[in-house]
Amino acid sequence: MIESTTNNIPAQDPLRAVIEEVWATLREVAESQKQDRLQMQEERLQMQETRLQMQETDRKIKEVSEAQKQTTRQMKETNRRFGLLSNRFGELAEHLVAPNIHKRFNELGYHFGCRSLGGMILSDNKGNTRAEIDLLLENGSTIMALEVKTKPTVKDVEHHIKRLEILRENRSTINDKRVIKGAIAGAIFGTEEKKATIEAGLYVVEQSGDTMKIDVPEGFQAREW
Repeated sequence: MIESTTNNIPAQDPLRAVIEEVWATLREVAESQKQDRLQMQEERLQMQETRLQMQETDRKIKEVSEAQKQTTRQMKETNRRFGLLSNRFGELAEHLVAPNIHKRFNELGYHFGCRSLGGMILSDNKGNTRAEIDLLLENGSTIMALEVKTKPTVKDVEHHIKRLEILRENRSTINDKRVIKGAIAGAIFGTEEKKATIEAGLYVVEQSGDTMKIDVPEGFQAREW
């Protein structure tokens, strides 16, 4: 500690003012250094807090990244299972839908025989495939074309309408004037998809246990091609 000796200097000493000025300057420097040290300590604390925040942020980012990876894995597994379900339903279409679907339509007055055709390919005059029909029911006046899906979508409805138009063109080229109608069969039918199917004039064929049922709402009129 620096001790002042100005009390031993005579009051009239011309050096007194200079010494007092020097001591004032030293006090200011000491105070400034003290403030600098406090500021540096505060800055160090802020830096430590910032590092802690960055570490916490990194931890949260890693958690989010891991959660995203887990979600991706779950989505892949869900898609894999849905793909297996789709393939399985496709394999079962012939055994679940085809054997008895003619009976369900006959209950509506169609009189189809028990024979149904699957995998019918519609080609142009150059042999290029234009459309494929999953199941086809026929009698002397009507052809019923069915599209089989695990979970039908609105797009499936639009695609089937196009398929029926192609079938109409195909039959017209051989002078087959029978009425063509359409239906979509699905294991899982959403409300919107069912509404779109019915509004398009197509029959809704739903899975019911180990068989299929046809949902015909009041006032429904099947569209003809």
